[in-house]
Amino acid sequence: MTSRDGRNLDVLLGGNPNASMALVCHHGTPSDASIWTGWNEDALEHNLRLVAISRPGYAHSQRKKGRSVSCVVADVEDVLDELGIDRFLTVGWSGGGPHALACAEGLPTRCIAASVLAGVGPHGEPDLDPMSDMGPENIEHKKIAIQGEEPLREWARINAAAWFTIADDELTDALGGLIPEIDAVALNEHGMAAVWASSIRRSLQNGIDGYIDDSLVFCKYWGFRPDDIKVPVTVWQGDLDLMVPFTHGQWLIKHIPQAKSQLELGHGHISLIVDKKQDIIKDLLAHLPASK
Repeated sequence: MTSRDGRNLDVLLGGNPNASMALVCHHGTPSDASIWTGWNEDALEHNLRLVAISRPGYAHSQRKKGRSVSCVVADVEDVLDELGIDRFLTVGWSGGGPHALACAEGLPTRCIAASVLAGVGPHGEPDLDPMSDMGPENIEHKKIAIQGEEPLREWARINAAAWFTIADDELTDALGGLIPEIDAVALNEHGMAAVWASSIRRSLQNGIDGYIDDSLVFCKYWGFRPDDIKVPVTVWQGDLDLMVPFTHGQWLIKHIPQAKSQLELGHGHISLIVDKKQDIIKDLLAHLPASK
């Protein structure tokens, strides 16, 4: 599909092609739309049109240099208009969390509800230390990203080189200090290593710009304030998460009006979406109007 400013958009479609309601899914960092393939059957079962868009610079989506989180709103609107779908539910995992919130804030007459799964909190807030309780690899990455694009590209040239060809069975070791044992189980025993590694490889096949721009996006103003969100939001967060620490979820719950709290003890960044998937979908569906 094509955006209003002429960029190619890499879009995954699934679920019921005739559904009037969409489930718009936002991937993490680094990743792409294909990571949501496993949600196709769920969308089909619940009469939803599955829609996932690779953010600019990932996979076959053309780069939008200097983008902010809020830029996702126009891309989602363009895709839904092309599909002829007016209303939608939205979910975002990890780096996709802020993008789901952007849709909730920016499209309040179309977005019925949003779910944030281990989502990143905003940078520069006085009551949120984004690196507190974070794994060492992400602390290093964040500190470099704050310095700007050129230092980040130099860092990524060495530290992100393995992501381009990472094998499924290499992902757990590559994540190192970013995963507790429960996340290792989710990766190796529940198939998430193959899903995520495949998505990472696909996301980087045309270059690293998506990963670079995502990293920069999370170091600046999102383009909106979470406290301006008017639609229902559920925040899901595990207390063992070392990629996006528990404090991020707590901050979002505090600052999003009437946010529903789903703080899950004993869960990490990956186990959360593996073990709680059906609960997440059920919670979103509860916001749909009752069928006549």
